Amino acid sequence: MHELRPWLKLIFQRRGRLIVGALLLLVTLLSGLSLLALSGWFLTETALVGLLLAAGSQAYINLYVPGGGIRFFAVSRTVARYLERVYNHNTVLQLLTDIRVALFDRMASAGQRERGGKTGAQWLSRLTADVDALDTIYLRVIAPAGLAVMVSLILVLAAWLLFSGTLAVGVLAICALALYLATRRVFTQTRPLSARLSDQQEALRGDVIEHLEGYAELTAAGRTGKHAGWLMRQARSVSRTQARVDSQAGWHQAVSTLLVNLAVVVALWSGAELFHQGQLSGPVLVLLPIALLGLIEVYAMLPDAFAKLGGTISAARRLNEQVTPGSKLGNRTPAEPHLINGNALIMRDLSVGYTGQAAILSHYSLTVAEGERLGIVGASGAGKSTLADTIAGILAPKDGLISALPCAYLTQKTVVFEDTVRANLLLGNPKATDAELWRVLELVELASRFTDETDRLDTWLGSAGNRLSGGEARRLVLARVLLNDAALVILDEPFTGVDSETRKRIAPQINRWLEGRAVICLGHGPEALLPSGHTVHLY
Repeated sequence: MHELRPWLKLIFQRRGRLIVGALLLLVTLLSGLSLLALSGWFLTETALVGLLLAAGSQAYINLYVPGGGIRFFAVSRTVARYLERVYNHNTVLQLLTDIRVALFDRMASAGQRERGGKTGAQWLSRLTADVDALDTIYLRVIAPAGLAVMVSLILVLAAWLLFSGTLAVGVLAICALALYLATRRVFTQTRPLSARLSDQQEALRGDVIEHLEGYAELTAAGRTGKHAGWLMRQARSVSRTQARVDSQAGWHQAVSTLLVNLAVVVALWSGAELFHQGQLSGPVLVLLPIALLGLIEVYAMLPDAFAKLGGTISAARRLNEQVTPGSKLGNRTPAEPHLINGNALIMRDLSVGYTGQAAILSHYSLTVAEGERLGIVGASGAGKSTLADTIAGILAPKDGLISALPCAYLTQKTVVFEDTVRANLLLGNPKATDAELWRVLELVELASRFTDETDRLDTWLGSAGNRLSGGEARRLVLARVLLNDAALVILDEPFTGVDSETRKRIAPQINRWLEGRAVICLGHGPEALLPSGHTVHLY
C-alpha cells in the first residue's frame, strides 16, 4: 500500500480536523450503543417489576434516571450524527481541495514527458474519479476501522467487568474474526477485482468522452451504431466486475454480521448461566447482548469501504506514475543567479521537440541577458511555440542544456476560465489589489469595457470567456501575464485577434510596464512583436 503514502501524508496535514471528526463519529457510535443497551436494561427492569407487582410482591423502579439517560443518549446521538456529517463533509471538501491543488502543482512543475502524454479524457478521469477515490480514504476506511476496534474493546471490557473473563475472551475472539472478515479479508479477496474495475471505469469514461467529441465524424462515417455497441459491451464488462466486487463485499458483510449475532447468543447464554447462579440480575443480563447488536451498525460500513480500497490504491498508483513528486524536467538546470551570471536565459546546444517525434530545432544556443528584449520570428511550423514551451518548462528538451529564471508565459492559445474578471486576473498574481487590476486593464485598454458593467471586476465572463470578443479575450489573458512579476516574460503571439490600431496603442505601454525585465516575444512577423533590441529568425 506504499502507493497511498504521499497522499496519506498530505491528508494527515489536517490531523486536527481528522481527530475532531473521528471523535464526533465515536460519540455517535457510543451514543447509539448506549441508547440500545440502556433501553434494553430499562425495558427488562420494568417488565420484571410489573411481573412482581402482578404476583403480589413489593417492588419499585426508578423511572427518572434511566428515562433521563435514554433521552440524553437519543438527543446526543442525533446531535452528534448531525455535527459529524456537517463537519466531516466539510473536512472532505477541504481534503479534496488539498489533493487537487497538490496534483495541479505537481503537474505544473512536471514536463510533458513526466505527465505521460495523456489525452484530455484521461486527465479528466485523473482529476475527478481518481482524486475522488482518495479524498475519503480516512473517513471511509481508516477512521471507521479504528473506531470499530475501539468500540469492540470497550464492549469486551464491559463483558469482563459485568460478566466474566471467559466470556470477555470469547467475545474478543468472535469480534476479532468478524472484524478481520469485514476488513483485511474482503480487501485481499477484492483487491485485484477492484483495481481492474477502477481501470475499466477509467477506460470507459475516456471512450465515452471521445465518442461524444467525435460523434459528428462517426456519424459521417456511418460508424455510430457500431461504436455505441462497442461501448455497451465495455459497460457490460464493467457491470460484471462491479457485481463480483459487490458480491464479495456482501458475503463478507453477511458472515461478519452472523458472527456478531453469534457473539450476542454467546453473551446471552453465558449471562443466563450467571443469572441462574445468582451472580447477575435480569436487566444486566440483556445489557451486553443488546450492546453487541449495536456492533452490526459499526461493522456494516466496513466491507464496502475495504472492497473499494483496491480501486483507491489503483487510482493512487496512476497518479503517482503520471506525476511523480520531485520530478525534474529533463536537462533543465535550476535557475540560480550565480549560475547564469546576470542572464535571464541560457541555452546550450539545445534540441527541442515532442516525445516520439523528430526534433523541430536542433543544436540551438541562445543567451538572453536580464532586462533584454528579444524577438523571435518564424513561419508556422518553424518551432516557435515548441521553443517557448521548452523555455517555460512545459516541454522537456530532447538534448542540450537550458537554465532560466522563473518566467511568466503567455501561450499561443487563449485560455479564459468560466469565472469573473477578477478571478481570471488573480491567476497571474493572487496578491494583486483592485487598483493593480484596474491599472493592468487600462494598460491593455480593457478598463472601460468593465467599468460600464454593473459588477465591474466581478463581471462573469461565461463559458471559456464567450462574453468577450477574440481580441478582448486575448488582451485579458495578456493582462493576466503582465500582473506576474517574474524576471523573464515569454509572449507567444501576444496580439492574436487584436486589431492593428489597438496593437499600436498598447504595445508601447506594455513595453514600458515590462521595463527592467527580460522579454522574449514570438510571432510570425516583426509587426506582431513588442519593440525588441534584436530579432532572431527561425527557418
